Amino acid sequence: MGSGMGKATPILSNHGCRLNAYETHAMEAMAREAGLDVVIVNTCAVTQEAVRKARQDIRRLRRNHPDRRIVVTGCAAQTGPDGFAAMEEVDHVIGNSEKMRPATWTGLATGDTEPVQVDDIMSVTETAGHLIDGFGTRSRAYVQVQNGCDHRCTFCIIPFGRGNSRSVPAGVVVDQVRRLVEGGYAEIVLTGVDMTSWGADLPGQPRLGDLCARILKLVPGLPRLRISSIDSIEVDDALMRLIAEEPRLMPHLHLSLQHGSDLILKRMKRRHLRDDAIRFCEEARRLRPDMTFGADIIAGFPTESDAHFEDSLRLVEDCDLTWLHVFPYSVRPGTPAARMPQLPGDVIRTRASRLREAGARAVTRHLAGQAGRTHSVLMEHPRMGRTEQFAEVRFDTDQPEGRIVRARITGRAETHLIAESAPAA
Repeated sequence: MGSGMGKATPILSNHGCRLNAYETHAMEAMAREAGLDVVIVNTCAVTQEAVRKARQDIRRLRRNHPDRRIVVTGCAAQTGPDGFAAMEEVDHVIGNSEKMRPATWTGLATGDTEPVQVDDIMSVTETAGHLIDGFGTRSRAYVQVQNGCDHRCTFCIIPFGRGNSRSVPAGVVVDQVRRLVEGGYAEIVLTGVDMTSWGADLPGQPRLGDLCARILKLVPGLPRLRISSIDSIEVDDALMRLIAEEPRLMPHLHLSLQHGSDLILKRMKRRHLRDDAIRFCEEARRLRPDMTFGADIIAGFPTESDAHFEDSLRLVEDCDLTWLHVFPYSVRPGTPAARMPQLPGDVIRTRASRLREAGARAVTRHLAGQAGRTHSVLMEHPRMGRTEQFAEVRFDTDQPEGRIVRARITGRAETHLIAESAPAA
C-alpha cells in the first residue's frame, strides 16, 4: 500500500500560512518522486483552533481514503507529535525539518522508517531553497527565503515549530526567481516566517532590502516583486530606498503589528511601540504615496482592558491599514501568555468581531478611492486579477491569464473593484 514508482498521486491537505503551502508543494514533488500514494496533512499550530481543525481534517481524510497511509507533518506535528501519533487514523508523524528531506519520503516508500520522525527543530541550522516550479496561480509564484524565528513573543508557539531563523543564500533565491520568471510568472512573492531577519546568519549579514535589490538587478525581466509579512521595526534602509525608487516592488506591505497598546505590546514581548508603527506607515507612505498596508492584530490578549482594545481599534485609522488579519487570542500551552490572566471567551470574540468590522470599513474606503483610476492588474483568472496594492479586480470580458493588463476602474462591489481594460500606457 502506498507506492507505485512514477504513477504516484499523493493527496495534499494544507493548513495555515503561505510558507506551509509552499512546503506542501515541495513535499508533493518529493512524494511523487518516491512513488508514494499517501495522504499528507501539513498542520498549523498558530492557534488551538488550527490544531483542532487539523485533527478534524485527519479524521475526514481517513474516512475518504481508508486504504492510504496518512502522514502528518507541519508545526502542530512538530510541537505536539505524541498527540497525532496517538490518533488511530495516523500512520506517520514527521517534523518540519524532516519533511523537506527527499530521504524521508524515500524511506516512507521503502518502509525503512520509524512511525514518528521529529527531531529537535532548534538544532537545525540551514534552510534549503527548494526549487519548485511555483504554486498559487499561474501568474504569481512564491519563493521561500527564510524559515524560523529568533524572537520569543509571549503568545507564539511558532519558533518551537519552525526553529531559529535560517536564511536561504541570496544566490539560490536569485536563481529560483530567474527560473520562475523564465517559466512565465509575472509576479514573485518572497515568503518566510520572520522575513526581516533574513541575512542575519549569512556571511556579511546582508539585509532583506539587499536581497530585494539584488533580485531586481539580476532578474531585470521580473515585472513585479512582492514581499509577504514583515516586522516594521526591522525594516532596513535599503528596503526603504526600494520602496521610494523601485516601481517593480509592489506598494503593499503586510505588517506584523499585533496590537495598538504599548503596555500590551510589552507584555507580548514585541520590539516596537505604537508610535513606531505609526511612524513607519507615515514614512513608507511619504516615500510611496500609493502604498497600502495589511496587518496582523490579536484581539483579547491576556490583561487587555477596554482602553487597550480601543488603542488597537484606533491603530487601524492611525496607520491607515487596509487589509486586516484578525486573530482572536488563543491559549498556546507552554507559552508565557498562557500563564497570564485570561479574558472570557465571549469578550475575545466580541472584540475580534469589532476589529473585523473596522477592517471591512477600511477595505470599503480603499475600494471607494479607486474609482476612475487606472491600474496595472495581474490576471489570476480570465476575469479576475489584482492591483499593485492587492485589491481584487473583476472584468466582464476575458483577459489574458497570467499577464499584466492596464485597466480603468469603473466601479466597486463590497469586496472587489470592477474594471474595463484600458489601452496600453
